[in-house]
Amino acid sequence: MATVWTETIKARAQADACVISDAALKYPRPKEAGMVLAQILGGGDNVISTIVSVLFLVGFFALYPRLMLMQIMQKLEKSVKELEELSASAKKVVLHEIGSKDKRAKESVDRLFEFFAVFPVDLDPSGILRKLDHTVRGQKARFHEFAAEVAPKADAEKRASLEAGLSWGMEVHMLAKIVRHYLEFIKKTKSFQIAMILQMQLPLVEQIARALYRGTKATAKGEPVGDSIGPLAAAGYIGSARTFKPAEDIVAARIRMDGRSVIVCKAAGPGGRVGEPGKAVEALSRKARISRIITIDAAAKLEGERTGSVAEGVGVAMGGIGVERAAIEQVALAKDIPIDSIVVKMSLEEAIQHLPKAAVDALPEVRAAVSRSLKRAPRQGAVVLIGVGNTSGVGNNGKAAAKAAEWAKKHHAALEKAGKK
Repeated sequence: MATVWTETIKARAQADACVISDAALKYPRPKEAGMVLAQILGGGDNVISTIVSVLFLVGFFALYPRLMLMQIMQKLEKSVKELEELSASAKKVVLHEIGSKDKRAKESVDRLFEFFAVFPVDLDPSGILRKLDHTVRGQKARFHEFAAEVAPKADAEKRASLEAGLSWGMEVHMLAKIVRHYLEFIKKTKSFQIAMILQMQLPLVEQIARALYRGTKATAKGEPVGDSIGPLAAAGYIGSARTFKPAEDIVAARIRMDGRSVIVCKAAGPGGRVGEPGKAVEALSRKARISRIITIDAAAKLEGERTGSVAEGVGVAMGGIGVERAAIEQVALAKDIPIDSIVVKMSLEEAIQHLPKAAVDALPEVRAAVSRSLKRAPRQGAVVLIGVGNTSGVGNNGKAAAKAAEWAKKHHAALEKAGKK
C-alpha cells in the first residue's frame, strides 16, 4: 500500500515539474521580460534609450490633445473670419439697395442687425398663440419703421424687399456671432471636446451661412427664391383675374377650375412678403362656405431626393413660428374642412437662395396634383388654394408668374455657363 502511495506521489511530482517547465518556456523570466520590453521600445539592452522612449510616449500622449486643439483653433479662427466677412457683406448688400451712403443709414443697419425678439412665456399654454402673434406683429412694425426711415422715397414693394433682405442678413450676422462666442469660450476653457464638436458642425454652419448670404442678395434685390415656388404657382392660377385683399399683405382672386369655385391666395408681391394666410382663411370662412383647403409650399428634401420632386399629403404645409398655420387649423377643425398639401422638395439652401430651375420645371406636376385634390372636393362651396411662402420677385398675376419663371431659367443658364468657364 505504501509503495502505491509512493509511486503516486512521484508521478504527481513529475507532472508538476513538467507544468512548471512548460510555464517557464511560455512566460519569460523577469529579466527576459525586461529585454523584450526594451526591444519593443527600441532600446535593446540600453536602459537610457528605454527611459527616453518611455518618456517620449508619455509626453506624446500628454501633448497630443493640445496639438490637436491648436490645429482645430486655427481652422475655427479661419471659419469665424469668413463668417464675419459674410456678415459684413450682407450689411453692404442692404446698404447698397437702400442707395444711401449716409452715415446714419449705416448706423441704422448696424443697430437693426442687433435686433432681437423675446419669446413669450409659455408656462401656461393657454393664450400662447395670441402672445406669439402680438410679438410677431411688433417685430414687423419695427421692420416697417426701419424701411421707412432709411428709404423714405422707396415704394412699398422696394421697402418689403429691403425688410426681407435685412431679416436674412440678420441670420448671417447671428451665425457669425454664435461661432465667435464658442471660439472665445474654447480659448478661455481650453476645452478640446467643445472644439471637436464645433469643428464637426462647421461645414453645415458655413453652408447655411453662404446660402443665407445669397438669399440676402436675392430678396434685397427683389429676385425669386426657392421659397417663392408656392406664390409662383398661385400667381399662375390667378392669371388675369381681379384680385382683392382678404388680410394684410395677402391678395386673392376667385376663379373657376375643374367645375369648382376656387379662391386663390398668395402673399402680395413682388416685394419680399409672406403675408398672413391664416388671417385670410379666417376672413374668407366668414364670407364663404369653404369645402376644402389646399396649400402649396416648398419642403425640405432628404439627401438623395431629387430637387423639384412633388409630394402630396394632408395638413397645412407651412413653416414659420406656427401662428398662421394654427389659425388655418382652427378654422378647418371648427368647420370640419379637409386640408390637402402639395410640396415641391428642395434643400434648405435651395429654399433660401435663388429659385432653382428644377422647382420651376415641377409646376406642371403641381398643377396635376391640384387637379386631383379638386376632384375630391364637392362642387358646392369654395376651395381655398394658398400659395405659401416668400413672394420675393413674384407678382400677383399670370404675366408676373411667367416673368419670374423665365428669370429663374435664365439665371440657371447663366450659372451653368459660368461654371463651365
